[in-house]
Amino acid sequence: MHAWICENPIGPEALSWKEVPTPEPQPGEARIAIRAASLNFPDLLIVQNKYQMKPPLPFVPGSEYAGTVDAVGAGVTHLKVGDAVAAFGSMGGFATHACVNAQLAMPLPKGFKYEDAAAFICTYGTTHHALLDRAQLKEGETVLVLGAAGGVGTAAIQIAKAVGARVIAAASSDEKCALCHELGADATINYSSANIRDELKTLTGGKGPDVVYDPVGGDLAEPVFRSIAWRGRYLVIGFAQGSIPALPLNLALLKGASIVGVFWGEFAKREPKRNAQSLAELAGWYAQGRIKPVLDQTLPMPELRAAFKRMGSRQVRGKLVMTNP
Repeated sequence: MHAWICENPIGPEALSWKEVPTPEPQPGEARIAIRAASLNFPDLLIVQNKYQMKPPLPFVPGSEYAGTVDAVGAGVTHLKVGDAVAAFGSMGGFATHACVNAQLAMPLPKGFKYEDAAAFICTYGTTHHALLDRAQLKEGETVLVLGAAGGVGTAAIQIAKAVGARVIAAASSDEKCALCHELGADATINYSSANIRDELKTLTGGKGPDVVYDPVGGDLAEPVFRSIAWRGRYLVIGFAQGSIPALPLNLALLKGASIVGVFWGEFAKREPKRNAQSLAELAGWYAQGRIKPVLDQTLPMPELRAAFKRMGSRQVRGKLVMTNP
């Protein structure tokens, strides 16, 4: 097999595409012949040694992928060779093969494209958990989605609309805002050129958004939290801008608002049955055409460095996906 190997986590430029021994699945594992793998922002942080999890060296980055089962370890009975699956593991996706805990492999319904499946579990799993479980989003409520043209942002627009919410999508350019409108956003804000507090006041009649979905962090967090509605829920998804904001807690008191952490990976480990139910609902929505991953580009696996460069430039709209023949 071939894999992208990280031996020195100083950035994507230090990764090397190498031939390595094909692993044998251990008890409880399945080996997947990878057809497609997607990039998530933590993948960039991990190879830069900036992520909270620091795997032992050397390692193969890539946490989200899809393909076919080509071997199973002892004790695996729910999967068989030839099954189409998607998986979200800790490592190993930027390769031609990977072994994963078989319980983390999601069987794919007929017609689920590998490229879409590779961009599905983490992005949509995170967002379903955030909006429907953690925020208890209701039909008719208003959601503000920050970083709305990115992978989780585009998923948030689709899932919020699927449950009947009103969506205000905020992004950093007019082109990204246009994409958000195409995905069903009811209104957009270009926060590079407009005052986000003024825009939110106008768009919500002074009430503010009921739910804020924030994968960006940084300097947008405080002005947005100051605009949140009474009993609002502020979802902490991630920090794509780089800096972790410090919110004045008196604002939570004055607004009767909640600051809600969203750690989907830990939720999936601690509450696997609820996570499986969420993924099953999402797969049904995909089959019905209600949700579909937005793919920025699809590139051959050997071009991973170019994909990382595009991600680092913050030009990505939706998800970047790498493919094997």
